[in-house]
Amino acid sequence: MADPYAILGVARNASEKDIKSAYRKLAKELHPDRNKDNPKAAERFSEVTSAYDLLSDAGKRAQFDRGEIDDQGNPANPFAGMGGGGGGGFGGGGFSGGGAEGIDLSDLFDGLFGGGRSSGGGFGGGFGGQRRPPPKGANVSYRLRVSLTDAATRAPQRITLSDGKTIDLKLPAGVEDGTQMRLAGKGEQGPGGNGDAIVTIAIDSHPYFKRDGDNLRLDLPITLDEAVNGAKVKVPTADGAVMLTVAPGSSSGKVLRLGGKGMSKKDGSRGDQLVTLEIELPGDDEELKRRLEGWRDTRNPRARLGV
Repeated sequence: MADPYAILGVARNASEKDIKSAYRKLAKELHPDRNKDNPKAAERFSEVTSAYDLLSDAGKRAQFDRGEIDDQGNPANPFAGMGGGGGGGFGGGGFSGGGAEGIDLSDLFDGLFGGGRSSGGGFGGGFGGQRRPPPKGANVSYRLRVSLTDAATRAPQRITLSDGKTIDLKLPAGVEDGTQMRLAGKGEQGPGGNGDAIVTIAIDSHPYFKRDGDNLRLDLPITLDEAVNGAKVKVPTADGAVMLTVAPGSSSGKVLRLGGKGMSKKDGSRGDQLVTLEIELPGDDEELKRRLEGWRDTRNPRARLGV
C-alpha cells in the first residue's frame, strides 16, 4: 500500500496548508502539459493527485491514519476476523473448511456488506451501507493569454481544448493576471464522469496603456499650439478612440480623466482612464524659433522646488 504522505513528501502531522502547498508544487512540476515527452511524469502526477484527494479530505485522512482504508480509499482488510483457527475463512481455491457445503452464504454476505447482493451480481450498498463513488477524470489546466484592452472590456475569448473543440469564454468581472476559471466537465474522462478544465488568465502588457489598480493610464503627446491655444484631440481607449478637450494653457503633466474607460471592476463597473498630457516640441523648427525670437518667459517654474 502506497503512503500518500510519502508521495507528497510531508510529515504525518502536516497541516492542511502544508499538504496543499506540497501538492501545488508537485502538480506544477509534474503536470502533463509541461512533461509531454515524459510518461513517468504523468504517472507521478496521477499518484500525487490521488494522494492529495485523500489527505485533503479530513474524514478520509482520519480513516487512513486509523488503518480503516487504504491509499485508494477502499476498506482495508474487509475480511479480517472471518477466518479463525482451522479453517472456515477464504482459502486460495474458493471457500474452504469443514461444513461449508450446503450453507446459504447470502445471509453471511448480507451482514458483512450491509445490503446483500445487487441485481448485477455484485455486493450492493458497500460497507456499512456506503459505496465510494467512482473517481472523476483528472482536471486539465490551460493558460489563456488576454490583451489588456480585452481584460478591461471583458471581450469574449475563444479557447481550444485538448480534444480539439473550441469554446467561447466570458471573462469574469474584475479579471486580473492569474485569475482562474473552472469549466465543469471539460477535463479528462473518468469512471465517475469528466474532470474540469482550469483556465488561468495571463494578461499581456500593452504598448501604451498601463494598469493602475482599476484605472488605466496613458501618456498623451500634444503639440505646443494645442497646449497654448487649447484643442479637441483624439485619444485611444480600450473601447476605441474618443475626443478629449485640452484646455488653453495646459501644461505637461496635467492629468485628465475619462470616466468608465478603465479596467473591469468586481462589481461589474469600470474604472477610469487617466490621461497625462505631454507637450512635444519639434526638434528643429526655424519658424517656431523666429516666432519666439526676443520673447522670454520670466517666470521660474522651479520655484516650488526651492531652486
